[in-house]
Amino acid sequence: MLGNNDTIAAIATASGRGGIGIIRISGIKTKQIMEQLFGGQIPVRQACFRSFKDGDNRLIDSGLALYFQSPASYTGEDTLELQGHGGPVVLDMLLKRVLSLGARLAEPGEFTQRAFLNNKLDLAQAEAVADIIDAGTAAAAMSAQRSLQGAFSEHIDELQKQLTYLRLYVESAIDFSDEEIDFLSSDELHQTINKLQQAFKTLLATAKQGSLLRDGMTVVLAGKPNAGKSSLLNALAQRDTAIVTEVAGTTRDVLKEQIQIEGMPVHIIDTAGLRETSDRIEEEGVKRAKQAILSADQLLLVVDDRESGSEDYLSLLADIPSSAPVTIIFNKVDITGSAIGKTTSEEGRTIIKLSAKHKEGLIELIQHLKEQMGFNPDEKNIFLARRRHLDALERSKDFLNKGIEQLLNYQAGEMFAEDLRLAQQALSEITGKMTPDDLLGEIFSSFCIGK
Repeated sequence: MLGNNDTIAAIATASGRGGIGIIRISGIKTKQIMEQLFGGQIPVRQACFRSFKDGDNRLIDSGLALYFQSPASYTGEDTLELQGHGGPVVLDMLLKRVLSLGARLAEPGEFTQRAFLNNKLDLAQAEAVADIIDAGTAAAAMSAQRSLQGAFSEHIDELQKQLTYLRLYVESAIDFSDEEIDFLSSDELHQTINKLQQAFKTLLATAKQGSLLRDGMTVVLAGKPNAGKSSLLNALAQRDTAIVTEVAGTTRDVLKEQIQIEGMPVHIIDTAGLRETSDRIEEEGVKRAKQAILSADQLLLVVDDRESGSEDYLSLLADIPSSAPVTIIFNKVDITGSAIGKTTSEEGRTIIKLSAKHKEGLIELIQHLKEQMGFNPDEKNIFLARRRHLDALERSKDFLNKGIEQLLNYQAGEMFAEDLRLAQQALSEITGKMTPDDLLGEIFSSFCIGK
């Protein structure tokens, strides 16, 4: 992480032309830069109209200046915002002027990183800032706002308090192990443990919903050529994203489209038809199709309903990795006359019969995808969560359960106390209280410059 002794500056608005462009400055030289720009200081937290001039006193632009005094600012440092016209040339000239006065160009996410380092935000809240900017749906944006307001962090803090109470209880019992009272078998201890386990279960379920809102699910369409994969992609996307012809092998690369299922982003990947080929381009497409299959949250194996009992279908099914979460789609029922709907095969696989061409059976497919991911759009107060948050929660829960096993099976209070400490340490990674610097660098480098 970079030092906090530098004064940083960056264009905070998106690149390109716009009605307004903002340059943000933060650090110990902010007042000095303000005085050199304007010939004196401006009132705190008041929008002041000012001229922005270069080193030769020539007018660059004019607009509003806003000064926020430490610690009552976004970063916790003295901060100045210059709001002028949104032309890239004008903004670049103004930024160069600010840099010449003692600031340096900010790194991606450095303003928010300073807010974190100055205890204005914890790490989960800081990540929510980027998630608000990157939100692909209204539901994701609202959930990210809840995380920014501290909803997720409050749950983590509550778990930390319960773990702390449990650690104090257990370590006190260890200190008084020579007493006749058996603290470690008391009803109060077991009630506390049960309450903590339930709290972990509830928080993990909510966090998984938030992760789905942020990252969505990846659905891969695979199958033989001319099975109707591209038609299904177009039907789900409700537009002609992929070229559809009667020529086998029309799709030679992966095609990606994003849709929403009740606020959850769904990333659909159409792939080249799976078959042996001497065409080098199509062969590469088949290779990429097989790679995409391995990354799928849900694999839709699209089969022409007329070939549902053929050897080709059975060999195709046999080639699918056993670990793949596969749903079989029998397409073109408008030709065979089969009934539209959802059934289960003898092997326990879900089968959905539909007509992509006529967009019949899509409701059943979408409902199935939602069920497979466990998404519940009616759940209220969802906060956005990242994959690393879920990993930390799972590790913390596993440490807790391991400690409980040590206590119940071996009466090993010392081992239980150590596992509780490790559970707390894993939770601390979420809010950033015990997070390695290299992870912080990775997180903030994914932010846009100026934020």
